[in-house]
Amino acid sequence: MTVSRLCLGTMTYGTPTERWPWALNEEQSRPFIKKALELGINFFDTADVYTAGASEEVVGRALKDFGKRDEYVLATKVFNPMGSSPNQKGLSRKHIMSAIDASLKRLDTDYVDLYQIHRWDYNTPIEETMEALHDIVKAGKARYIGASSMFSWQFAQSLYVADLHGWTRFVSMQPHYNLLYREEEREMLPLCKDQKIAVIPWSPLARGVLTRTSKERNDTERAQTDAFGKTLYQDKDMQIVDRVSAIAKKHGVPNAQIALAWVLIKPEITSPIIGASKPGHLEDAVAALKIKLTAEEIKSLEELYEPHPVSGHQ
Repeated sequence: MTVSRLCLGTMTYGTPTERWPWALNEEQSRPFIKKALELGINFFDTADVYTAGASEEVVGRALKDFGKRDEYVLATKVFNPMGSSPNQKGLSRKHIMSAIDASLKRLDTDYVDLYQIHRWDYNTPIEETMEALHDIVKAGKARYIGASSMFSWQFAQSLYVADLHGWTRFVSMQPHYNLLYREEEREMLPLCKDQKIAVIPWSPLARGVLTRTSKERNDTERAQTDAFGKTLYQDKDMQIVDRVSAIAKKHGVPNAQIALAWVLIKPEITSPIIGASKPGHLEDAVAALKIKLTAEEIKSLEELYEPHPVSGHQ
């Protein structure tokens, strides 16, 4: 399966909720999906939990109106709670089988191209999860399966279990990776390279932190209300943001183009997942494909990095 060099993440689209007060409604969201298609982006990533299911509904309707089903790649995820029942979350066979049908209904499609586990489920044997995912592929409800943030040993175990039983293998990993969080370089990226796994990192712009100067760090509603995002980065990371700003100024481009260009030069990376909620976001992302960073600039961007506690899936 071939995907565009960039993937449009759609967590921002759907219906504003208490958890996602910064989400765009359907009328506001649709132009971004249409524009992405016009710019040559064929890869769209959502999840059942995004804006409590509304993201899948909005994305499904927009893609049906603006795209052709065989020409775009649609990905969604399962794991997070979709109700108060203990069986409405996790990666048990019961929940996975119910969740895929619910996602397909919201997306108004017969299948998804990529069905991903959103996190690792410590309460369900991985054998049960992998067999259920294999059955979903064989039933034609998903073309491929993938995974998101977890420890490398967990991902390796998943691949081993699939190979052992002749079940469908994960073809992609969606890790947390950007200039401010590079812990995946230790084990996950080398593992994916060795196993020929596509890497589609989430938050390549550090939830927008890399797109603004250090002084503007909390200038958006999302930055002020995103409790999860506040756990991911540290004050000392702002020194790297200042380096991004300096190089962006030299190139005469926004910060976002430099930060994204850095991710794109990494050979393990297949398609970073970008967000777009304001005019120009998509154009900046596509323009980053043409940015050529010098060896000196890359060194400047990387040399201040310090090890971080594992975050995003612990």
